[in-house]
Amino acid sequence: MTTLASVVLAAAGEESHNPLLPEPFEIFWSIVSLAIIFGAFFKWVLPSLLSTLDKRAELIEGGITKAEKAQAEAAAALEEYTAQLTDARAEAARIREDARVEASQILAETREKAAKEADRIATNAQKALEAERQQTIVALRSEVGALATELASRIVGESLADDARQQRVIDSFLDDLESTVTSSKAEA
Repeated sequence: MTTLASVVLAAAGEESHNPLLPEPFEIFWSIVSLAIIFGAFFKWVLPSLLSTLDKRAELIEGGITKAEKAQAEAAAALEEYTAQLTDARAEAARIREDARVEASQILAETREKAAKEADRIATNAQKALEAERQQTIVALRSEVGALATELASRIVGESLADDARQQRVIDSFLDDLESTVTSSKAEA
């Protein structure tokens, strides 16, 4: 009980003091120690903390600037790529069209050359046929003439050995023969 009594007596003797309020010397020393802590904080810790925060802000802003620059470069590269792709497509279309035109020109030239070559071959064939016809006519004339001379010699009973006479008889016979053939063709 002594402890309880001493507490009660102590409480009765100090009734003027409020236990929730600290003593004035405690308030003074608390303010002094708090001022020292705040002073040290503001002098050494806060500048270091602020410089670190500034560096981080600069890094972040630099990163944002780099990102924006990279994004702008990427957009420019995309635009350039798109323009190049458009130009390449236009160039490819132009090359295809040029190739089509060139192919049609080559085809037309080839057809023209083929037609000229066919005409030339036909003309040469016609000339060759005409020359062969003339040779055949000459050969037939000489054979028919020889046969006509021999026949006429037998019919007339006279020799037609004279070349001039023989040629006249052959020519008249062939002329009569041609006129007969021509008149029969005209009637048909």
